[in-house]
Amino acid sequence: MLYREAGDFKTTYTDDGQTFPIKLDRTVYYAIALIAFLVVPFVLTDYTVNAILLPFLIFSIAALGLNILTGYCGQVSLGTGGFMAVGAYATYKLMTAFPDLNIFFITIIAGLITAVVGLLFGLPSLRIKGFYLAVATLAAQFFLVWLFNKVPWFYNNSASGQISAPERTIFGQAVTGPNAEPWVMYLFCLVFVFALAWLTRNLTRGRIGRSWMAIRDMDIAAEIIGVNPLRTKLSAFAISSFFIGIAGSLFFAVYLGAAEVGEAFGIDKSFLVLFMIIIGGLGSIFGSFAGAAFMVLLPVFLKLFLVDLLGWPTDIAAHIRFVVVGGLIVFFLIVEPHGIAALWRTVKQKLRLWPFPH
Repeated sequence: MLYREAGDFKTTYTDDGQTFPIKLDRTVYYAIALIAFLVVPFVLTDYTVNAILLPFLIFSIAALGLNILTGYCGQVSLGTGGFMAVGAYATYKLMTAFPDLNIFFITIIAGLITAVVGLLFGLPSLRIKGFYLAVATLAAQFFLVWLFNKVPWFYNNSASGQISAPERTIFGQAVTGPNAEPWVMYLFCLVFVFALAWLTRNLTRGRIGRSWMAIRDMDIAAEIIGVNPLRTKLSAFAISSFFIGIAGSLFFAVYLGAAEVGEAFGIDKSFLVLFMIIIGGLGSIFGSFAGAAFMVLLPVFLKLFLVDLLGWPTDIAAHIRFVVVGGLIVFFLIVEPHGIAALWRTVKQKLRLWPFPH
């Protein structure tokens, strides 16, 4: 009744290979996209943009990037915060060195620079994997934070060591800086989210995505059937770092406006994005968005419920957040390792067969 495929016939291979082959899915996703672009900008407030929408959009990009590497290719990474810092500092250097360069192109170039850095730190994955690879990427996290802290060139010899985003405009509207309107910042980030989600969907359904999943499931067998582990692993590191670099660029230039590497891109950011894909679902695009939404909305909900409604101290609400997140990670790892995305797939399957038992 609510979710059916009856009457949804495919007469060509092109129709059968669509990104969303079920008509109802296409309708829902297109409706969400239209509402996000044409309705939400007119009902925004400063609070909803800065507390919910911008963090959700930016961390969704970071979660997509980490999910490509860990969820689809099976390469564990704990260096997400460091790669976000690369995107942020690349953006800062480009904005100060090329004041006439459009912020849209600056963000893409920052992503490409991060991809190169990710490619270099992905080289150990050719010889090590699992826990040892996680430790190697953790070392990359600490090295990158140390580098941006200790080399004054990266922050233009500022006495405070802090970087600040100059004002940049698109079509006459400020995207960065103190005069940026909330709806402009929201739409700028939304364009990147939409484009990168579409790119991820197509990559994971094609030859590259199948190679990633073959390496993830059994790398020796994948190599025997002709999958090149060198090219496959490095492509996952490069594309994942490109996404994470764009997320770091947007996080610094659009959301924060000013940042200090140790506070904004510390190890906590790496674990935050990792928790997003664990709770949302490894190897799932929907899971990346679901995990980002959960991790962004949870502190907002706890503040509204525990602090504003019940009058609890803020520090207790912050500690409860860690308890809830830790408990949910244990729950999902034991009960449903594929996270919220697997639960959503189960619900859809039951709706397709309702009212018959399954």
